[in-house]
Amino acid sequence: MSKIIGKVAATEKAPTTIDEFYFWTAKERILNPFDVVKVEHIDKSITFGVIEEISHITDSASYLSNYISSDFGDVELSPNMHRIGMNYVKAKVVGNSENIYTPVLDGSKVSFANENEVLQALGLDKIKNPMPCGYIEMYRDEDKIVLPVNFNSKFLIGPEGAHLNISGISGLAVKTSYSMFLLKAIQEEYHTQTDNSNDNSVAFVIFNVKGRDLLAIDEPNKELSEKEKDIYKNMLNLNSEPFENVKYFYPYAQHTDSKTFSYGNKKDIDKQIDNNNAFRYKYIFEEDKENLDLMFSNIEDSSGTMESIVNFIITEQGGFGEVGSWSELKNKVAEYTRTGRTGGDKEISVMSWRKFKRIISKSLAHDIFSKRAVPQKNETRLKEAITNIKKNEVQVIDIAKLDQDTQAFVFGDVIRAIYELKLGQEDRDENEIPSKIIIFIDELNKYASKDVPKSSPILKQILDISERGRSLGIILFSVEQFKSAIHDRVKGNCATHAYGRTNAIEISKSDYKFIPPVYKNMMTRLTPGEYILENKKAA
Repeated sequence: MSKIIGKVAATEKAPTTIDEFYFWTAKERILNPFDVVKVEHIDKSITFGVIEEISHITDSASYLSNYISSDFGDVELSPNMHRIGMNYVKAKVVGNSENIYTPVLDGSKVSFANENEVLQALGLDKIKNPMPCGYIEMYRDEDKIVLPVNFNSKFLIGPEGAHLNISGISGLAVKTSYSMFLLKAIQEEYHTQTDNSNDNSVAFVIFNVKGRDLLAIDEPNKELSEKEKDIYKNMLNLNSEPFENVKYFYPYAQHTDSKTFSYGNKKDIDKQIDNNNAFRYKYIFEEDKENLDLMFSNIEDSSGTMESIVNFIITEQGGFGEVGSWSELKNKVAEYTRTGRTGGDKEISVMSWRKFKRIISKSLAHDIFSKRAVPQKNETRLKEAITNIKKNEVQVIDIAKLDQDTQAFVFGDVIRAIYELKLGQEDRDENEIPSKIIIFIDELNKYASKDVPKSSPILKQILDISERGRSLGIILFSVEQFKSAIHDRVKGNCATHAYGRTNAIEISKSDYKFIPPVYKNMMTRLTPGEYILENKKAA
């Protein structure tokens, strides 16, 4: 029998409604926001409520009465009057076992819900196509229950809905760790399915943008405790093994011992390369010059002059057809920066050419812009790697040590290659291409914030993914510190949102306008690993 913790209180000023009710409980009773309670209702039905607010009240008429009863403010004195006190709780109605939604009655008994009732109240008992996304803990001590939580996978990675956005302040929200947990759960789910058709396959492209965070995801996590392993196995029905089928791609560096431009450990990288699990990527002028526009993703080009120069070069006008390398490109561009230069597009000024030169010179200083890739030395172009991505494969692309503009170039190149692959522009059997490719982006604000120039080719790609990527099987998992800074069309097209700990300034923004106050307040108190989840289709 469930433990009775109080009774419904309906007053003249605070009546029960079809949406909410209040109940009193002992002042020693420890409850928390989001706990689920049940109320005995008419026709032997049960109404479920989620706790939103907890208040304490006494028989004192005012704060002054309390002050006077302590001998006019003597904090060391025991009051000569014992105040009668209790807690009263506001709960939001989330359902009724018989679909009866008349208000609960005054004096009705309120109890803790058991495990099955919590699942029923939160709509977690009828999740179709379940995909583990974590667990919830409720109540305390002998009343404590722990329950698994699942998403409907078709509303997480398509085809019904798609795209995930995770927000939270740096460090305390462990956003990257939670993202990896979800991606690993997806890989495991698709790996164990018996249907190996093209409509039932997945691959992953992960960008590493911070240190060594994601450069060893195929290595066992030695910090997992036995308790945590038990949660994986017995509650979430997952194994605690690392990712499978992982390939790492590091920026090529000509003048380093490891030949890589990375925060990764040299021994680890060498071992990965020896095992043929890691590659160094390069960009070759003849094959990658059409991506020159990506170098200007963070540059405001309202007049379109940079775009005009890029088109001038790509169409091989003005002698650019004779250019065969990145160094020759810089030399040829330098010719157009000289005052009095004749020939070329007369509408493009010398000042524009000089601006163009400054921008590309910064990026082309990186060794990844090279003459050729040598496959025997595990060197490759990222477009070739994407074009040949296999089902259930994880490709980790390291861009952490590159400057922001070059990061944007690499990111844009990869996204463009994925689009071309899924649109059938590559010579590859369609049945061999993963039906879904999930792209993980940390620090989304670099590429899709409200401050990114509207002309940015990368922003256009991300908007395209968020708006029509689901139909192509391109799914976006994105992470940022502050959701309010992200382009409205990107976050608006995400079917699932995870809110980690954030600050009071952030929750005051318009993005949180429709979130109930209790949820907003809890966002400022969440501990690392705790999330408030919003899914547009929970069942």
